[in-house]
Amino acid sequence: MSRKKFRAAILDMDGVITQTADVHARAWKRMFDEYLESREDRDGQSHEPFDADREYRQYVDGMPRYDGVKSFLASRGIELPFGTERDAPDRETVCGLGNRKNAIFHELLEQDGVEAYEDTVEQIGKWQRAGLKVAVISSSRNCEAILKAARLLDVFEAKVDGNDGPRLGLKGKPAPDVFLHAAQELGVEPREAIVVEDAIAGVQAGRRGAFGMVVGVARNRETDDLLQAGADCVVHDLREIPSTNDDPPGDDRLQTPDSAIEHSTRIANRVRDRQLALFLDYDGTLTPIVRRPEDATLTDDMRSLLADLASQTTVAIVSGRDRRDVEAMVAVENLAFAGSHGFDIRGPGGLHMQQEDAQRALPELDEAERQLRPHVESIEGARLERKKFAIAVHFREVNSDDDVGRLEAVVDDVVHACPGLRKRGGKKIFELQPDVDWDKGYAVSWLIEALGFDHSGVVVIYIGDDVTDEDAFRVLRYRETGIGIRVAAFTSRTHAAYYLRDCDEVHDFLKSLLMMLQEESKPPR
Repeated sequence: MSRKKFRAAILDMDGVITQTADVHARAWKRMFDEYLESREDRDGQSHEPFDADREYRQYVDGMPRYDGVKSFLASRGIELPFGTERDAPDRETVCGLGNRKNAIFHELLEQDGVEAYEDTVEQIGKWQRAGLKVAVISSSRNCEAILKAARLLDVFEAKVDGNDGPRLGLKGKPAPDVFLHAAQELGVEPREAIVVEDAIAGVQAGRRGAFGMVVGVARNRETDDLLQAGADCVVHDLREIPSTNDDPPGDDRLQTPDSAIEHSTRIANRVRDRQLALFLDYDGTLTPIVRRPEDATLTDDMRSLLADLASQTTVAIVSGRDRRDVEAMVAVENLAFAGSHGFDIRGPGGLHMQQEDAQRALPELDEAERQLRPHVESIEGARLERKKFAIAVHFREVNSDDDVGRLEAVVDDVVHACPGLRKRGGKKIFELQPDVDWDKGYAVSWLIEALGFDHSGVVVIYIGDDVTDEDAFRVLRYRETGIGIRVAAFTSRTHAAYYLRDCDEVHDFLKSLLMMLQEESKPPR
């Protein structure tokens, strides 16, 4: 599994990523059994119940819903009119039965919820840290809702689901269309991608698409059917897939964090009866990562929560955005704001600082912007954002790996020509900053001093999601002045002591902090 050979992994959702295959099987069985029973009552002909193991895997698993209905009915010698997607669930058509199955599925999903497989989440994290792109495919039109319920919607670089097939004219499995389109979305050749599937039709699709490797997943069953369908190997747990031999060596100073939700009592005990200073990143922490940064708007609920926290304790927003930009996005009074990764700070009571050495780099930033802009504007999907103390080159919407490489080469050339600047990375971004000894970690230390906190009497909680936040986590860890919390779907190694999986967990954690602070502020009875 060397990344010299593979550049991407494409995973099916049901049964590989999320524990919904059993829910689908139960929904299919209930729908088919009820329908077969109604035919038996009507024509007096006996029908065997639907086999939720063998027939599910053979006729419907991994296929678009209506194709699954046709496939199973044909195996029983039953032919029905196809109908239309608007058919009512009680209509005796292929679409009507498919819509009935979907209604039952949603009923069961609402009743039982959805969980992700821990081994898959862990393996995806390993692949992404090794530089592989990861996509999700599904024949389900409920893919986005299921991933959102499992808190995995923002994990994947590409998604192709049952809503895309009709729109794009993609054939369902065992045709390889969905996998080929996912590879195209990731900008890789099929031979450079691993396909991971638990369905016979999915394995057949991966083999027909000439992908570099097809991995079958047989969680609780024999492996023979997947091997016969064309899997190169079959595993019961994705952690059985060997790691790459050329992964970068780990940093022994990094640690595997604990869940801040599961250990909230431990955190509360450390904070209780001490001063609390709360430092928060914006993008990916208070709001989800979006394709266009200007669309990362704060919800009213989160804004109200920040205002309530600011009435109880010190709250600072530390962001890579320009300070004026993030101030306008948050729009909450009595907060401190550190913009451009801490080069520009302003807060209550006249607090103000612009890093002196960084100000001397402003002419070079102007020149770098002048050189970069025409190149960036010539690449489809790329966007240049000028901040006072930085230049951000966004490539989230650049579809071609060649274009991303060309973009990075231009950025590198400009940095080389401007020795007073440095290049830093982030989530789908190259950023040019003044090459001075300053980052979010220094900004947090400066703010602690400027706000008059005694290091021995304050607990700083810093929550962030990006590599630039590691500077702050490292400062808090080695100075033992606070608690770093990384926002990430995977528990990757970090300088942070804890993690929160997404913005929803950030909200829940902040809510619990607010409740604790409010309780402590109540006068004794």
